[in-house]
Amino acid sequence: MARRPSQNLTEAELRVMRVLWSRKQATVGEVLEHWEGDRTPAYNTILTILGILERKGYVTHTREGRAFTYLPRVEQREARQSALSHILHRFFDDSRELLVLDLLGHEETNADEVRRVRELLEQSPWPADRTKFKRRPRS
Repeated sequence: MARRPSQNLTEAELRVMRVLWSRKQATVGEVLEHWEGDRTPAYNTILTILGILERKGYVTHTREGRAFTYLPRVEQREARQSALSHILHRFFDDSRELLVLDLLGHEETNADEVRRVRELLEQSPWPADRTKFKRRPRS
């Protein structure tokens, strides 16, 4: 039985989407011109990736002369939210708290990042019971 295609973006698909998001539209040649990575793939590889992205619903195309111009159908923010929802469900049992605790529990987290997260939490339109998220006094 064939494996069902993933709706999540592979690394190569994400690189193509980044070009489309930044340029708003692009031909295969333009994707190649703006490719970011160690090795630039072949023209046919980009064409194949764009076909996969179109089947997944991430892009659409229009014909301009002999070339196709590809346009993103999914905004970058929507793709981020989808990827994050996937990670949240798969690795954190749908617990936003576990995700945030894991993110902030690394040594690389600095005071400015923690401060910014606090500011975002204060501005968030979430339920009124914010007491469990307030800073605890140090023991």
